[in-house]
Amino acid sequence: MEIIALVKLALDTGQLRMTETKLDVETTPLKISDIDRNAVEEAVRLREKLGGKVHIVSVLKYGPIQKRQQEAESSLREVLAMGADDAYLVIDNALINSDQLITAKAIAATVRKIGNFDLIIAGEATIDGYTSQVGPRVAAELGIPVVTFAREIKVEGNKLIAKRDLEDVVQTVEVPLPALVTVTREINVPRIPPLLQIRAAMKKPINRLSLADLGLSLKSTMEISSIAPVQVKRKGVIIKEGTVDEKVDKLIQALIQEGIITPR
Repeated sequence: MEIIALVKLALDTGQLRMTETKLDVETTPLKISDIDRNAVEEAVRLREKLGGKVHIVSVLKYGPIQKRQQEAESSLREVLAMGADDAYLVIDNALINSDQLITAKAIAATVRKIGNFDLIIAGEATIDGYTSQVGPRVAAELGIPVVTFAREIKVEGNKLIAKRDLEDVVQTVEVPLPALVTVTREINVPRIPPLLQIRAAMKKPINRLSLADLGLSLKSTMEISSIAPVQVKRKGVIIKEGTVDEKVDKLIQALIQEGIITPR
């Protein structure tokens, strides 16, 4: 099988760096979006079972490009070490802070450049945007079936069978290949590659592409004017007087008055 795994170089939400008024995107490190690791793991498992190759496709969404390119390639080496065969990294100023539609068009053009494929696997959402839009938009651009929120998948002949994790039910669906599937965290536990695979990943190719290389001229219709943190102002009330039991009683009464808790 020829399998493509979509990987986002997301903002590391555990290391968000903020000023007093805004999120400092340019200094916040990038990381492989968590659920995309599950997508790569599932792609590698299918390849190990059925043969073929696993290609990684990623679009750099955060600038400045000169600073981020090496950081992006280092992150992609992590999923190459998991067992993927090669990677395609789309880098272009027009893609910085672009919307989901532009991103999907760039990914779809990269998939066409790769050539024949049987299955595209993506995470259900990314840890920074969490829109769940890019996977289905890529499928729409390519004109192929899409299955979302899959917790289990298997390939039988020329069809994909998936169990979808919906709010109150697990739904089993079947679609013909080629297709695109987005997976949830529950589908697997991503492997930790051994040292030999990490060293071997340094020799695997990362193909850098621009929009011109893909024959595209795109301009995002969405403009991000600012990204600001949620401001939380605390009342700073401190209960000092009384015993521990008295302080607890005062705290409970204060929470009741604020409507935070309801007495029985």
